[in-house]
Amino acid sequence: MEYKTDFLVIGSGIAGLSFAIKAARTGTVAIITKRMARESATYYAQGGIASVLDPKDSFESHIEDTLVAGAGLCNKEIVEKVVRDGPAMIHELIELGVQFSSKKDGGTGELNLGKEGGHSERRIVHAKDITGRVIEQALLDAVRSNPNIKVYEDVIAVDLFTHSKFAGPTDTEEVWGAYALDKQSNVVHTFLSRITVLATGGAGKVYIYTSNPDVATGDGIAMAYRSGAEIANMEFMQFHPTCLYHPDAKNFLITEALRGEGAKLKLKDSTEFMSAYHERAELAPRDIVARAIDFELKKSGDECVYLDISHRDAGFIKDRFPNIYERCLEYGIDITKEPIPIVPAAHYICGGIKTDADGRSSIKRLYAIGEAASTGLHGANRLASNSLLEALVIADSAAESAARELKRDSSELPAIPKWETRGAVTSDEAVVISQNWDEVRRFMWNYVGIVRSNKRLERARRRIALLESEINEYYWDFRITADLLELRNIATVAKLIITCADTRHESRGLHYNIDYPEKDTDFAHDTVMSSGN
Repeated sequence: MEYKTDFLVIGSGIAGLSFAIKAARTGTVAIITKRMARESATYYAQGGIASVLDPKDSFESHIEDTLVAGAGLCNKEIVEKVVRDGPAMIHELIELGVQFSSKKDGGTGELNLGKEGGHSERRIVHAKDITGRVIEQALLDAVRSNPNIKVYEDVIAVDLFTHSKFAGPTDTEEVWGAYALDKQSNVVHTFLSRITVLATGGAGKVYIYTSNPDVATGDGIAMAYRSGAEIANMEFMQFHPTCLYHPDAKNFLITEALRGEGAKLKLKDSTEFMSAYHERAELAPRDIVARAIDFELKKSGDECVYLDISHRDAGFIKDRFPNIYERCLEYGIDITKEPIPIVPAAHYICGGIKTDADGRSSIKRLYAIGEAASTGLHGANRLASNSLLEALVIADSAAESAARELKRDSSELPAIPKWETRGAVTSDEAVVISQNWDEVRRFMWNYVGIVRSNKRLERARRRIALLESEINEYYWDFRITADLLELRNIATVAKLIITCADTRHESRGLHYNIDYPEKDTDFAHDTVMSSGN
């Protein structure tokens, strides 16, 4: 089936939904999302949104904290824009019905601001420890009540329509929508649009240990790369220091806010160790905390370290962190009485589709927002709770920019051919997908993880070249499935991470190579690549 719309939004997290709500003032919007609409990294976000809302705080302080965390690679103009536009975005959410935690019971009164690693002041707006869930629901309610927006669930994008490939030669490349697979019917539909927005989130599933939900397979980044868009800084994968370590806990994150409220990192014998690595100890930037834990685990041979907040009042813990308290209790851990076993896990990719301050990519009509984009805000390392902030601010600017573009350009939608299988048959060897899926994620963790080396990167480069060849052959020989599409995308993302890491001959922010342990001013620039290079 062919669908036509003014705006096609791929993804249903905070960035995609925020954009859709604002774009719907100008035209029709179609949102495609590969599972239930709420299933996004946003829904699982615990900590909150960083924003200057306390009179004792300042924009200058938040800007400086962000620049320090970014290790010399932040785009200062973007940092200033996001930080200064932040408070207005918070007030928009409140007007939408989001009830953030306040200093008074019942969700009214002065906001209760938290503090997290890398921040010099309390500026984290939160809804206890389920901030993302509360925001996602409010945005979904607004989307579903808007007659200009249609949501298509269980639909996964396959590839973008580039003008040169599907419509004919062009001097300036453009994107006109995407093919998308309906997972229920296994039919590929055509979504034609004047503006296409990639809000597909991150790529944590490229690693075997991640805090991300299963949907985080880097789909938007991979599709944009295949379409020729510029991709930047993929070597900077942030590993969250504290993910619950338990055989039955697949990917449960323990928010940084615990450390903001005084939780201590300890070894098996209860020794605290973070003060030996950074003057801010537990509140050091995430890359430092993650590497410190990784170093201690390699030194001791232990499987995990521990995060202990049991010295705080039990009532406070249950009230401030009800979700974490209940979930840990399900696994037999009472955080009011005992420490939490934790390990680092892949959490947030600071690189992605290179965009400007309005979310515009290097290809006409193609926008990218949220974690899928690389705006220059995060640089070499994201400051805690700046991600939801960036998603809101850039989605707002992107909606304004896209609306202007739509109004001044009345070009007709081109004729796009229907999806053809071209002799492809249904595979009876699904084991090939599961085997390659596991192999990619395992060698990425071992060779391109928290600490890297030239030899490890070379091994990874050889492995991904072979696997990409196998996956592409399988893609063209057999009918597509959602699992195959995600495998194809994580392989592409893995190649991008490896290639970017291999070209950065220094250690900076989230990229640490033992063969180049120091920061080098010659590499104080973005790593940019495209399939046309």
